[in-house]
This record gives sequence, C-alpha cells and structure tokens, in this order.
Amino acid sequence: MSQGPIVFSHILNGKADPDGPSDIVEALRDDRLAWAHLDGTHEAAQAWIRDELDYLDPQAVEALLDVSTRPRISVVGEGLLVILRAINFNEGEDPEDMVSLRMYLDTRRIVTISRKRVLAIERMNAALCADNGPSDAGAFLVRLVEDIVGRINVFQGDLDARAETLEDQVFGGQGDRMRHDVLDLRLKVIAARRYIGPQRDALMQVAKLENPVIDPVTRREIEEEALKMLRVAEDMDELRDQAQVLREELSSQLSDRVNRNTFVLSVVTTIFLPLGFVTGLFGINVGGMPGTHSNSAFDIFVMGCAVLVAAQLAIMELVRRWARRRARD
Repeated sequence: MSQGPIVFSHILNGKADPDGPSDIVEALRDDRLAWAHLDGTHEAAQAWIRDELDYLDPQAVEALLDVSTRPRISVVGEGLLVILRAINFNEGEDPEDMVSLRMYLDTRRIVTISRKRVLAIERMNAALCADNGPSDAGAFLVRLVEDIVGRINVFQGDLDARAETLEDQVFGGQGDRMRHDVLDLRLKVIAARRYIGPQRDALMQVAKLENPVIDPVTRREIEEEALKMLRVAEDMDELRDQAQVLREELSSQLSDRVNRNTFVLSVVTTIFLPLGFVTGLFGINVGGMPGTHSNSAFDIFVMGCAVLVAAQLAIMELVRRWARRRARD
C-alpha cells in the first residue's frame, strides 16, 4: 500500500506483509529492521525524507536527494551510503542509460530511492512478499548487488554476441549495411562504460570498509560481485576496441571502393581522351580533310580508332605487369 512517496515497505525480520507495514515511519526509527523504497520523482519525496528521516546523517540525506549520482559506497555515520546503477528496463528507454539507485542502510533500517523504475527493487519486494527475502541489512545489500551485477553481465554478453555478429558481417563484405549498426554498438558501449567503471571501483572498495553492516559473509559475497564487475569492465573495454576496429575496417572498405571507382573512371578517361581528340580533329569543317571523297574513309577511321583502343589496352596491361614485378622486387 503506497504511503505518499513510499512505493514498497517491509519489516525484514518480521511476517511478510504484501501491503507493507502501516507504521513504517515508526519502524524506521525503532529497533525493527525496516525497509522503505521511495519514488524520487514524487512531489513529497524531499519533504518526507527531510522530515521523517531527520535522524540520518545530513550527508546521507543529501545523497539520497541528489539528482545526478555516481556509483559509490562509503561509510556515513553508523551506516553505509550506497549508490549503484542498474540496467534500464523501462519501456522506450535504452538499457545502457542505466538507472540510479540510492540507498542508506544500517543494522536497523534500509532506505532506498530511485527516480525511475528499478526491476531489482521490484524483485526484492516480490521476494519479501513471498517471505523469501533477506533477514539482515548485509544480506539485503548482497542480494541487491547480485541482482544488479547479474543483469549487467547479461547485458554485456548481449553486446558481445552482437559485436561478434557484426564482425562476421563486416569482414564478410557486408559492410555497406552495417555502418549504422556499428555506430549504435559504439554508442551503447560508451554509455555503459560511463557507469560500469565507477561501479566496479565502488564494489572493490568494500574490502576496505569497516562497518557493522559489512560482516565477513557480506564482505566475501560483495567482493565476489566486485570481481564480476571487474571482468565486465574489462570486457567492455575490449568491446570498445572491437567496435573501433570495425569502424576502421568500414572506413578502409569505403576508401578501397572509392579508389577502385576512381581507377575505373581514370581508365575510361584515358581510353576516350585520344579518341575524343581524333574525332574532334576529323570533325572540323575545313577544306583539305582526308577521305572526304572516299566511300571507305569512315570504315578506315573506325578501324583506326579500334586499333588505337587496342594499343592503349595493351600498353596498360604492360604497365600493370611491370608495376607488379616492381612491387614483388
């Protein structure tokens, strides 16, 4: 049941309640481990956080309300401030335009806020409604991180498969139709790397944090997810380089095609330039032109032009063979 800006709320170590506890504000203040997820775009969100969560560290409140965020994990007072980015599954939006999830958690309370729909939060809510969710803050953080990293891993795998397909098509001579697809791949990789790198660094910092939320099990699990993010970041770097190679190959193919067309045009021009000169010379309307009174003059002229063309082609072939021998030597 929605309570102002609150979208989901649960008592983690209590009985599952699909509608959420009616006293979530009191639960966030007392010793019960409570979770509330807020809609950051709600008109009352900022006032609710400042009024109802006034006991939180001011830095945590400021980070929860910040519109522009960068992935990070840091100790704030007795709790943890966690800002992550998740794959954007909202309809009509690009997956690589990752959505921000801000979170404050300590041993007694968890507050999350997002300005867009985050499926990882919805899956967490479904698990808690089914009485199959985490029972402490560390486990909550681990499950959320595992969900987000897993979806990023799938997204990266899809990009990798797409890059392999484009590589086969481009190097297979189908580059004419692949320019837009290669550009789209490059833009997706660039947009995703903007968040994946900082998120990798944020998760890697967990090993250095000292906080009651980060027990040995939580630390080990998040370090494992950090290693997965490290591999994803390395694969994204490789994808960036692969997309650049594909772009350079397309440019090279275009350049080769222009050079071939220019060569053909040069050959045609070379052949018809002497013919144009001869026909122009014989086309002048002055006295004394040879063959003006001969019935076979035109036939002789045409045969002469044919011989001229054949001689030009022979000379070109000789030059081509000579150039090849010079190149081999």
